[in-house]
Amino acid sequence: MLVRHEPDGRPAGEIAQALGVPANTLSSHLAVLARAGLVTSERRSRSIIYRADLEGLRTVILFLLKDCCGGRADICAPLLAELAPC
Repeated sequence: MLVRHEPDGRPAGEIAQALGVPANTLSSHLAVLARAGLVTSERRSRSIIYRADLEGLRTVILFLLKDCCGGRADICAPLLAELAPC
C-alpha cells in the first residue's frame, strides 16, 4: 500500500482502516518496519504520515533475489522478466 502511494505516503489512521486492524496493532507493526529500514514516518499536524523507504525495500528485494538464485541467473530469469515492465 505504501509503495503504491509514493511519494505522498498515507496517514496511520487510513492505513489502519484500509487493513482493518486496530491502531495500536498497526503502530507496533509500523515501528518494526521502521526499525528494519522499510518505512519512514513524518508528523504532519496531528497525523503521522508513513512512507515506504524505497531504498530499504530495494536492498531487501535484491538480497532475496541474490540469495534465492544462488548465483544462477537462469533460476531468476522468469521473475526478472516479469519485473522488467515495472
